[in-house]
Amino acid sequence: MPKVITARRHEDETEKAQEFVRTYILFPASLLGLIAILVGVVALGYQLYQGQYGWETFTSSSALLIAGVLLGLAQTKYQQYLLREFPGYFANRMKAFTQRSVRKAKKTVSDVTIEHRGRGFVFLWYVLGFVVLVTLAGLCVWTGFLHPAAAFSLPWAGYLAPREKIKSRVLSKSLII
Repeated sequence: MPKVITARRHEDETEKAQEFVRTYILFPASLLGLIAILVGVVALGYQLYQGQYGWETFTSSSALLIAGVLLGLAQTKYQQYLLREFPGYFANRMKAFTQRSVRKAKKTVSDVTIEHRGRGFVFLWYVLGFVVLVTLAGLCVWTGFLHPAAAFSLPWAGYLAPREKIKSRVLSKSLII
């Protein structure tokens, strides 16, 4: 009998973790990705209207999108790993968001910690990815191939794009990420 209770508890944690990811990660990322795509397309359209659109613009914008997608895929795979290996962490965060008392919420979040090999390098990888995207965008603006709005929004559109794939999987509940 204890095994059934433990299994049910794990299923509840997984469901709460999926709900947290759906509500607090996927929805905001989808909205920001849509805004970044719209800003990038409008800026590229403005360049086309001004007669400044050429092959350099096309290759620069494509390179920025691809760089953003690659970094977004890496971060998405890491979040999938965390959800698969530490569902209790996300479940506790969901419980904390539903708590009325701040004291109880802080206690709930601190119950589960994430410990894995390479945990100390995660922040470094995030900072490195951010610096790479901003540097590439700045290089495209500096060379004059892209409008600044397009150069800084297109990599983020690519970065947030992989979450759409996960959003459809989580919403259909056919695959536990």
